[in-house]
Amino acid sequence: MNDQLTYLYHYEISIKNHMKRFNTTGVCLSSQHYMVDLTERVKEIKAMIDCGDYFCINRGRQYGKTTTLDALKNALAMDYTVFSISFEGIGNTPFTSEERLCAKFLDLLQRQIKYKAVSQASENLIKLLDTYCANTAAGVSMDLLGEHISELCIASSKPVVIMIDEVDQASNYESFIKFLGMLRSKYLTRMNAPTFQSVILAGIYNIKNLKAKIRHDKEHQYNSPWNIAVDFDISMELSEDGIAGMLSDYEQDHHTGMDIQKMARLLFDYTGGYPFLVSRLCQIIDEKPLGHMIVEPSQRWTKEGLLAAEKILLSETNTLFDDLAKKVDENPELKSLLYAILFGGEPVRYSPYDKAQSLGLMFNFIKNMDGFLAVSNRIFETLLYNAFTYEEEKKDRTFGAAVGKERELFVKDGRLDMQKVLERFSFHYGDTFEKRRVQRGSRLNEDDARISFLMFLIPIINGTGHYYVETGMVDRSRMDVVVDYNGEQFIVELKIWRGTAYHERGMEQLCGYLDQMHASKGYLLTFNFNEKKTPGIQIRQVGNKTIIEVMV
Repeated sequence: MNDQLTYLYHYEISIKNHMKRFNTTGVCLSSQHYMVDLTERVKEIKAMIDCGDYFCINRGRQYGKTTTLDALKNALAMDYTVFSISFEGIGNTPFTSEERLCAKFLDLLQRQIKYKAVSQASENLIKLLDTYCANTAAGVSMDLLGEHISELCIASSKPVVIMIDEVDQASNYESFIKFLGMLRSKYLTRMNAPTFQSVILAGIYNIKNLKAKIRHDKEHQYNSPWNIAVDFDISMELSEDGIAGMLSDYEQDHHTGMDIQKMARLLFDYTGGYPFLVSRLCQIIDEKPLGHMIVEPSQRWTKEGLLAAEKILLSETNTLFDDLAKKVDENPELKSLLYAILFGGEPVRYSPYDKAQSLGLMFNFIKNMDGFLAVSNRIFETLLYNAFTYEEEKKDRTFGAAVGKERELFVKDGRLDMQKVLERFSFHYGDTFEKRRVQRGSRLNEDDARISFLMFLIPIINGTGHYYVETGMVDRSRMDVVVDYNGEQFIVELKIWRGTAYHERGMEQLCGYLDQMHASKGYLLTFNFNEKKTPGIQIRQVGNKTIIEVMV
């Protein structure tokens, strides 16, 4: 047994002796980690490869791209010779000239053979590749690499598939664009000279964006050397059923007594199926202390356990959150777009040629819902709401100090008095917020109203409670803030006054939402910008629902 096979043997034995875990770093392996079954996704991708498609898998950071490629490579092994390489960690030098890039590309292929990562590669292919790599010192032009590719494909006993992960590493280099151009040329002439059956590129940025980063003139921003690639429309988010399957595997090992379908639904509702967020929440529930009231496994895998895990997740730094913050700071137009989606009084319509929208969609920060934009999941929403409200709070520290002094008014015996929260907000809104807006030389608007309430609420519930926001996609005059505090749930609708008839319809909407949430009491915070408004509080009975309304 050679050294490589000995290593693999002992590695597999060591893995079998350890319990599975949830994984949030690197590729997920079914032998080691609890993960969603990717069989159907891989079948769909394999069908594209069987058709000879070239395509890109472009998704946000930690969206399961590498895990999908690994599962795909294993599924293709019977029918194809598969080279699965990555540009991660190879540095910048290989991209500084086309000769260096061509030599590095051949070297990466050879390493796949060396480390037994290519299943059943033919002897002729291996010998040819060894010969090519031995002669790279003389220089390998892009044309010569194209010839080598044809010769390798002829020597292979099966059609050859190449998968390249982390192509973003090459994003600033002309040599990579030339490399894509060479592959494109070979694809177009594939009936005359053999070439790869399929080429799959994986990364965050798509090739159109790579081209735009290098050549800024408008003439070339929408022209890509990769226009032979077909659209990759296969869903990469984790479905509710897929999450349930993963939890079933976990339950077979741990016997917690969890309601699998309910937990799967909750995880999907909070994450939108974003793979890292699902795995990280499960990982925290499984491994982290969640508080003295949530100790036993049967307590952990509940809504209360999920909310405790969400609190931990939102308070930590991780690669995904760091990347979101960095992208928002680096792209002011994207930041303005996110602010408009979260706080704006009008729906943001999807436009395929808006650059800020394209970035947000590419990073999976936002999603297109029936022609209008929304933040892609509750976790990102809360993260962004916290960030935007904190920015506003920093502009006026007196507000935060005022809320801090009154905190004992809102919580008694561990219970939150939401009516008192709204009453005191009404006072502070009239006494503090309007003055602050006037001092800053800006008139009040719907954005100000909404962010003001969150600025008031978050410090009160911080440390114990949780909140998330529901906004209507078309009717942007309303925003529902759902607060969970020590096992009690409060539903607060923020509404803009637009006349009596409109207001009554809003009452009906709130009652309908309360029915969905199985609640009998709701709170309505109405912002009235009319000078002749009559602020105050009233308690109304609408059918079997109690509505406590505060108008400011």
